[in-house]
Amino acid sequence: MKDFGQSKYVKKISEITNLLYRHGWDERNGGNVSLRLTSEEVNAFDNVHTVKRNIPIKFDATALADDYFLVTGTGRYFKNVINQPQLDTGLVRIALDGKSVDLLWGFEDGGQPTSEFPSHLMTHIERLKVNPNQRVVMHCHPTNVIGLSFTQELSEKNISRLLWKMQAESLVVFPEGLGIIPYMTPGTNEIGRATADKMKQFRAVMWPHHGIFAVGDDLDETFGLIETIEKAALIFTTIKAQGGDIKQSITDQDLKDLASDFGVTPNPDFL
Repeated sequence: MKDFGQSKYVKKISEITNLLYRHGWDERNGGNVSLRLTSEEVNAFDNVHTVKRNIPIKFDATALADDYFLVTGTGRYFKNVINQPQLDTGLVRIALDGKSVDLLWGFEDGGQPTSEFPSHLMTHIERLKVNPNQRVVMHCHPTNVIGLSFTQELSEKNISRLLWKMQAESLVVFPEGLGIIPYMTPGTNEIGRATADKMKQFRAVMWPHHGIFAVGDDLDETFGLIETIEKAALIFTTIKAQGGDIKQSITDQDLKDLASDFGVTPNPDFL
C-alpha cells in the first residue's frame, strides 16, 4: 500500500518547515506553506480516495476547483511538523463549488488549513497565469527583512536596489525586485487580494512589519528565494551595526554587467 504520509511531498514539506523554524523565521505558530499537486501525483497513493471531511473556506476558489494542495495547518507550530506531519499538514482538494475543501489526508486531530489559505489560493491563481510550473506559496517572518520595513522608505525601487547591492546573488535570484504592499491585517482576504495583485509582477512580496510572501516551482526554490532576500537584508543590518560607513559598493554598472553575464533582465523601473 502506498501511503501518502510516506511520500516525498510530505517528507519535503516537513524538512522545509523545520528549516524555516530553525532559521528563526517561524516562531510559535507563525508561517504557512502550500504545495499544489497534480491529480496524477495524488492518485498514485492508495489512502487519498476517501473524503474524511469537508472544510469551508472564506474565499471563492472556483478557479482552482478540483485542484489538490498539501498545506500546513492553522495554529500549528512549524517546529512540530517534522515529527507529526499527519497532524500539522493536510492534503485537500478544492470542492467544485469553490467555497470549501475536501480533506483527503492529514489534520487527523481535527485541524484545518492555515488561516492564510485564501491568500495562498489567490496567489496560486495569479501565478498560474504567469507560470503554470510555479506551485508553491510560502509565508514566513524573516527578521532582517522585517527590520527594513521599519527603517527604510517603503518604495519597491528603493528596497529592491538596496537588496541587489548587498550581494551579487540578489539580482540573479530576484531580478524583478521585491514587491511591497501597505501594512494590512494578516489573515484577511484584503491582504490576500493586495498580495495576489503584486504577484502579477513579483515572486516575493514584503508584508511590512510582518514578513514575506513568496512563490516558486518547488519548495527548495521558494525557500532559496526567501533565504537570498533575507541574507541581503542581514548584510545591510551588519553594515549598520558596524557603523554604516560604506567605503565601496556594487554599482549600477556592476549590476548591469551581472545581469548580462547571467542572462537575467532586471526590472527596468529599478535599474
